[in-house]
Amino acid sequence: MPVTNSPREVLAVLNARKVYGDLAAVDGISFQVGRNEIVGLLGPNGAGKTTTINMILGVLEPSGGSIRIEGLDITRRRRQALQHTNFAAVYAPLPGNLTVSQNLRIFGMIYGVRDLASRIPALLEQFDLTGFRDTKCGLLSSGEQTRVCLAKAMLNAPNLLLLDEPTASLDPATAREIRAKIRAFAAEGAGGVLWTSHNMYEVQEVCDRVLFLSHGKILLEGDPKTLPQEYGRENLEELFIAVAREPLSLEER
Repeated sequence: MPVTNSPREVLAVLNARKVYGDLAAVDGISFQVGRNEIVGLLGPNGAGKTTTINMILGVLEPSGGSIRIEGLDITRRRRQALQHTNFAAVYAPLPGNLTVSQNLRIFGMIYGVRDLASRIPALLEQFDLTGFRDTKCGLLSSGEQTRVCLAKAMLNAPNLLLLDEPTASLDPATAREIRAKIRAFAAEGAGGVLWTSHNMYEVQEVCDRVLFLSHGKILLEGDPKTLPQEYGRENLEELFIAVAREPLSLEER
């Protein structure tokens, strides 16, 4: 979906907060996702990743700060902002009683996708799902369901693609193919990707930049290929473990 007079960033988060009573699940974070950029949002369980994604999707209203997608404030102009957005996550499967093609058609109508008659077959072929078009999603393997969710996420050719563990349950060869497709998506159009994963090898291969969350705040940010050495760690996995176990030692550097 083309955007005219669009800002340089696909996503701009400024001082976003989400507070539950005395608990700040997200505590004043600011970051951007640029065009043609894949940004990894990393951190241990409970760090605030899912809350951040839910605020970006408009599922949760921020307690403070602002979130803009293509310059549109998600709180004030949620419907318009989400027209430029899509999402896939392992914990959000598609309705299992509908076939693959039925799911894509229904979500295509929800997103207002034009020419679904040609868009759906193209996505089925792109994600190697043509043979499953009339199969109910509940009968698919977990890996096949993941591919259907990714096809759904591409339906409206989003400018902001949010992916939460997008290659979970995929075998290594298929996961590599999916990573290549997502890199091509980011490189070829005007979109950007916010990617969460616990697979640090995948993150280092795919992401241009990473953000490490700890206790609702951004603790570290940088190039995944060089950031570990900046903090005296051999690789991204060791840095992830340090963020989970020793965040104060990293914050003091």
